[in-house]
Amino acid sequence: MAAPMPNLSGGETSRDKFKNAPKLRPEDVQNFSFIINNIIGEKKNRQNAFLPLGTVPGMGKSREEVFIASIFESCAFKATASCVIGFALGGAFGLFTAGVDPMSTISPETPTTRMVLKEMKLRFLSYGKNFALVGAMFAGTECLLETHRGKSELLNGTLSGGIVGGVLGLRAGLKAGLLGAAGFALFSTAIDYYLRH
Repeated sequence: MAAPMPNLSGGETSRDKFKNAPKLRPEDVQNFSFIINNIIGEKKNRQNAFLPLGTVPGMGKSREEVFIASIFESCAFKATASCVIGFALGGAFGLFTAGVDPMSTISPETPTTRMVLKEMKLRFLSYGKNFALVGAMFAGTECLLETHRGKSELLNGTLSGGIVGGVLGLRAGLKAGLLGAAGFALFSTAIDYYLRH
């Protein structure tokens, strides 16, 4: 074995630096190997943890987080949320149309504040119920189709639009049901295509 090279700068050599380092015994190496193997090696305790995008690596979701996520992703929650949001948006749209619509064409007398508020309430409830029904039916049908087909694609919105439009149109007859299915399917396809691209 060659002698260590002297350091020309007058300092200690690399061998001198480790002169006072503790000597490793075979048990120490085995313990180190045991620790590494159990922390990052083959014997690591692996749980059924999955890592969604945007989380810290190594920080899996807890059981409660998985439970809450499964509730938020359920079809019942999506349909209920769409129903509530549809009612709110429909009600706002009803209030807007009640404010814009001239009531003087209905009756010759000048409308009182009570009459205007009553009309606004009726429009709010009517539009709200209709939007809530359409929102719940569409979201629920689309979620069920997506769950059944196992794909999230443009065809799900088209099919659910056709189903919902057909069911809503059947109240006015077969022809209205077919036209409603075609129109709603076309509309939902256009909206879905615009939002995806």
